[in-house]
Amino acid sequence: MKKKITTITLMLVSAITIAQQRPHYTQYILNNYILNPAISGIENYTDVKISARDQWVGLNGAPRTAYFTIQGPIGKKDYRTTATSYDVPGENPRGRAYWESYTAAEPHHGLGLMVINDRTGSFNRFTADVTYAYHIGLNPTTNLAGGFSAGISKISLDKSKTDFSGTGDPTDPAAGAAYSGYLNTIKPDIGVGLWLYSRDYFVGVSAQQVVPQKFNFVDDAIANPTGRLIPHLFLTGGYRFLINDDINAIPSMMIKYVRGSSKNDFQVETNLKLQYRDRLWVGGSYRYQDGYAAMMGLNVSNTFNVGYAYDFTTTKLNTVSQGTHEIVLGFILGNKYSEACPRCNW
Repeated sequence: MKKKITTITLMLVSAITIAQQRPHYTQYILNNYILNPAISGIENYTDVKISARDQWVGLNGAPRTAYFTIQGPIGKKDYRTTATSYDVPGENPRGRAYWESYTAAEPHHGLGLMVINDRTGSFNRFTADVTYAYHIGLNPTTNLAGGFSAGISKISLDKSKTDFSGTGDPTDPAAGAAYSGYLNTIKPDIGVGLWLYSRDYFVGVSAQQVVPQKFNFVDDAIANPTGRLIPHLFLTGGYRFLINDDINAIPSMMIKYVRGSSKNDFQVETNLKLQYRDRLWVGGSYRYQDGYAAMMGLNVSNTFNVGYAYDFTTTKLNTVSQGTHEIVLGFILGNKYSEACPRCNW
């Protein structure tokens, strides 16, 4: 059993050091802002999201992620309804009339803040970024936003969890000669993004960790550490279909590129979201060579919404894992038109 736990822990550590270094988000469709800073200020209100993700439940040292995001517009005056608006008395903001009356947003700014904590095995990563975006209308029905994020990442290593021998051997050159306790390193964190959106589609491209950086926990020329933070690239897109005046279908896709994360360095994820008016939605997703997920959400009043997802992995980890749980809580502040859910953030 000890050998099995050690092997699993080493797998998790390897995933951090040579492959994907940013968390997965099953419900990124509820908060694309967590991947793309260009979404800052896209709504007519201040949008707050709080999320917790417990990955591979039952596996010791498995990833656990939590985040807090807040973003809102500056100088935005066109408080109109859109296909993702919530209840407005006397009309369905996702109905047919929306397609007929949609107009692009007036130029405006957006500001935001995202705080993320991700723990995997002996590693813990805390990231805090400030974001900025500028939105313009390209034509009467199409908008383009560009943005960036800047902040810091604090990466910590719990040395006490890296001693698999039980002898307290301090000879690991990458972690130094400390017998226990935390070793920390702080690095700048920079991201950029573009977001093209209209009444029935969105396309986004973004990059996180755009500046490749070496990192290590000790300053030792003999150790010659090889740890490196590598860029993560995301391409997202989706389209909204009006099934009838009450139900919308939103298929979407995300293509992620992280060098060394898989055999092809690419990972593809597809989603389908079915939404009834502005009240209830259900959905599902498939992550290539990884697994499936089921999702559902409820919009409670015009100030609060909640979404839940359950992931089932098809990898060999399904023999020791009980699945993945993820919950997203949303709060709407400064709502001008009593909208109960995101309008442009799908």
